[in-house]
Amino acid sequence: MNRIRLTPILLCVFAMLGLVKPFAARDRAAPSPLPAPYQKWLDEDVLYIITDEERAEFAKLDSDTQRDKFIEDFWQGRSPKATPSANPFKEEHYRRLAYVNQHFAASIPRWKIDRGRIYILYGPPDEREEHSANTNPNLAPDASSIRGYRTETWRYNFIPGLGRNVFFDFFDKCQCGKFELYHDPTTKRPRPHTGKV
Repeated sequence: MNRIRLTPILLCVFAMLGLVKPFAARDRAAPSPLPAPYQKWLDEDVLYIITDEERAEFAKLDSDTQRDKFIEDFWQGRSPKATPSANPFKEEHYRRLAYVNQHFAASIPRWKIDRGRIYILYGPPDEREEHSANTNPNLAPDASSIRGYRTETWRYNFIPGLGRNVFFDFFDKCQCGKFELYHDPTTKRPRPHTGKV
């Protein structure tokens, strides 16, 4: 019986000493979820182009007015010569999102698949080769893990930070249009293929 009476007293003592946070303080510290349009903007619209610092800054904002201002500044910073009626970077970004969702087949949202991510980040490739199963002449002998699947190779003449003649190799493992990245040049590993596209 004495043990039961001591527990609330000990909690009060610990709370006063700062060892246990009072319930009210814990509730106040919990961030409220973002309204749906802002969460969608963060998780879908700019997922691949927002920096970790920008994401953290956005999460700290308290009002929709602040969030709207952040979004306006976000696009303005990526296209400094933009006007209120035209922002070339923003327009191209949303064009790429629309293209991906309209043209790439998959059972999940197209912007989530590897081809969607690469297209959103770098735009249309300068060259694109598609091969049905076992017909890609550029596959090296050590690429046996993707033999038997449809493959697609994208080549970009130049990507800032990655250089010239940048290749992305995809394969359709599920045979459902969800092409997965087999070779990702952003990892700086050598391309496991031979030949040219």
